[in-house]
Amino acid sequence: MKSKLIQLTMCLVLITGFSLSVTVAAEESQTALKAQAKITIEEATNTALAKVPNGKIQAAELEKEHGKLIWSFDISMPKSTNITEVQVDAKTGKIVSTQVETPKDQAKEATADKKQKKQ
Repeated sequence: MKSKLIQLTMCLVLITGFSLSVTVAAEESQTALKAQAKITIEEATNTALAKVPNGKIQAAELEKEHGKLIWSFDISMPKSTNITEVQVDAKTGKIVSTQVETPKDQAKEATADKKQKKQ
């Protein structure tokens, strides 16, 4: 019984350590990405909101997509369930893309994100 308790404790320690290292790696990754960005989040936010007047930022993240460093914004509009995703190049400040996502599109994206995080 005592050895099983020790084994269980060791497993929990290993799992906790692994989770912590993944979190630290993700934070380091964001730090490295921010160091590469020439456009601040404030500048990118202004650019994105100019594309979607009266919009409200729901989420923002810095990421690499298709080899480009971008600020990605999910922007909601009053009286709409759709989200407008605006991507701003983090090096030039120019808009890379603008897409309107329906709630159905958003659900598909959330499912895909969960699958990707599990890998």
